Amino acid sequence: MQIRTFRKRYLAAIAGLALTAAAVYAQSHWPRVKLPPPFATTSAVKFPKVIGWRPGLTPAVPKGFSIEPFALGLESPRWLYVLPNNDVLVAQSSTEQLSGVDPEIARALKEAGSMGSSPNQITLLRDADGDGKFEKRSVFLTGLRQPFGMVVHRGYIYVANTDSVVRYPYKDNAVRIDGEGEKIVDLPAGGYNNHWTRNISFSPNGDKLYITVGSATNVDEEGIDAKEPRRAAILECNPDGSGLRIFASGLRNPNGLDWTESGVLWTAVNERDGLGDDVPPDFLTSVRDGGFYGWPFSYFGKNEDPRHKGERPDLVQKAIVPDLAVGAHTASLGFVFYKGASFPEQYRGGAFIGQHGSWNRSKFSGYRVAFVPFSNGRPSGPIEDFVTGFIASEDRNEVYGRPVGLALLQDGSLLVADDAGGRVWRVKYVAR
Repeated sequence: MQIRTFRKRYLAAIAGLALTAAAVYAQSHWPRVKLPPPFATTSAVKFPKVIGWRPGLTPAVPKGFSIEPFALGLESPRWLYVLPNNDVLVAQSSTEQLSGVDPEIARALKEAGSMGSSPNQITLLRDADGDGKFEKRSVFLTGLRQPFGMVVHRGYIYVANTDSVVRYPYKDNAVRIDGEGEKIVDLPAGGYNNHWTRNISFSPNGDKLYITVGSATNVDEEGIDAKEPRRAAILECNPDGSGLRIFASGLRNPNGLDWTESGVLWTAVNERDGLGDDVPPDFLTSVRDGGFYGWPFSYFGKNEDPRHKGERPDLVQKAIVPDLAVGAHTASLGFVFYKGASFPEQYRGGAFIGQHGSWNRSKFSGYRVAFVPFSNGRPSGPIEDFVTGFIASEDRNEVYGRPVGLALLQDGSLLVADDAGGRVWRVKYVAR
């Protein structure tokens, strides 16, 4: 469904059905999830307006932590990767255009920091003395098409463009890479709203590469995604791109990828729009080989989407229930397991989630970095705030910035890409 059609169907007055605080808690509480029915509330359109950060203003972090800018003045810093020598790579990219978007929606997307001319480059930041402030900043790689995921592996650096995975020879401590690179995989480009993002990660033994590909539509009422099975999926291939196959499917827009210490792949997934304020939740889940996670026929397991009622009961019954609900319309993108040693014990092995923030909800959700404790490779407590303060004014729809990609420096501090705010934040533990 094109956004123009979506807007006509759902740009209506916000229904007077507000969730109580208890209901919100129930939705996001681990492990039990009680979902309201579809259309319990009117499907709202509420785009944020990014006003930027005033000098000296920062997000909020828990007691005992500090947060400060790691890098400023970056255009659309979307995704992060820390190289083996602790250099930081920043993929700078954004939504370039949306087919059929009316001018009002286009303006709202630009104000939300989600649409514009994509920089299409990767920038390197080098903090050689480890004081939390980089001394060298250089353009690391250009000639890209909406770059997102990055990973170094066996003498190459791999970059996921929206339409391909390309690898380049890489030498330790390089500050720039020139040349065309080698395309190893072609991918379906673009996608619904911001579904152009492609993330990549190697298995712990390095033998397989995993690639995320989002859907081309909201819920494929048009039958477009049905023609391209590589969409709404996580793909697997060999390091040279051979042996490409669908590893898991029914994942509307998977983004963050990371591995538990025991070698299990997990992903953060954006769920569908148009069913109301609080349904369905975005989710964090382990990923099974051959697993089907419901999209577009059902959500959060076997909850059938009314827009596909009765079409594929076989697939509805097959749908796997995700491991953890993280709130509806939060745009949960960044995701990393905390494998550092400088944060307190309660954070060790837990998951940090970069929630870019809602537009299809009458009150903002997301706009934070959340944390979920883990034990023995499983969620062991409710989702909680970690980095907050991105919302400037709910009433005026204003936000200072929007958190996206996450990465860990070798000292255990957490980096947060704020694409709308044009910066990267660094969170460290200071209480001893």
